[in-house]
Amino acid sequence: MSLIIVGSIALDTIETQAGSVSDVPGGSSSYCSIAASYFTTPHVVGVVGEDFPESVITLFKDHHINQAGLVSEPGKTFRWGGRYAENFDERTTLFTELNVFETFNPTLPETYKSADYVLLANIHPGLQHHVLDQLESEAFIVLDTMNLWIETAHAELISLMKRVNMLVINDEEALMLTGERNYGKAAQKLKDMGPEWVVIKKGQHGALLFHESNVFAVPGLILDKVIDPTGAGDTFVGALIGYLAQSKDHSFDNMKLAIVFGSVLASFCVEDFSVNGITYLEEADLEERYDAFVVMSQF
Repeated sequence: MSLIIVGSIALDTIETQAGSVSDVPGGSSSYCSIAASYFTTPHVVGVVGEDFPESVITLFKDHHINQAGLVSEPGKTFRWGGRYAENFDERTTLFTELNVFETFNPTLPETYKSADYVLLANIHPGLQHHVLDQLESEAFIVLDTMNLWIETAHAELISLMKRVNMLVINDEEALMLTGERNYGKAAQKLKDMGPEWVVIKKGQHGALLFHESNVFAVPGLILDKVIDPTGAGDTFVGALIGYLAQSKDHSFDNMKLAIVFGSVLASFCVEDFSVNGITYLEEADLEERYDAFVVMSQF
């Protein structure tokens, strides 16, 4: 057992300047597991309703995503709707319907409990604690949180950070947690809270990796078109931990590669709606995009 991913699985309705889509695959686990599948076999834990499309189940199978931990409950699947401003920097939530996700209680199948890598994607910190309590292995834990939990479950989030190896967070959330606008100071405060590794995502401006006294910066790729930024952050962390699960190398140099591959997959994600941009990519696509990152950042 290599990697388990625990988070939300949803059906999204998205509006951008490029158009709109309804009831398309969404949720943190969907993006994370598809991105990770390019490097390893993800084992997903989540809940869907009886209305969840068979086509999405088939998509997961095509990406060799193990679904033993995916539960179907009576009722409707978690749904979310959002509208993006023209510059994509602002997003308005149109609706949130938790449905079966409201009573989600993640239970790990026996075969999942010996995982080497665990990604705690976007769910309540209390549930993330519950997942860690079920583990029977010394796994490498990556936590990806969001501003909602910083505001509504602060104490549980702070205690959770003491149990993880890596925290992945965006710049706005880092400011909320630390009160620091300086990335270096913010990262140090975050490391003091528990995680050995800290990744600060900066959206279209790239990401920063912090470990001990080392810092690495990966730029954001300049793209000709951006269609839908939904799930780009989830795609980033999914590819990151997928690469780690494949390589099993926690050196700083290898972590830098994990950050770059996270950025590579995220750059594909924003080029289409939903998970379409990261579906059925070829190895040559990844290599070409990786080379573009190298050329852009090398001097």
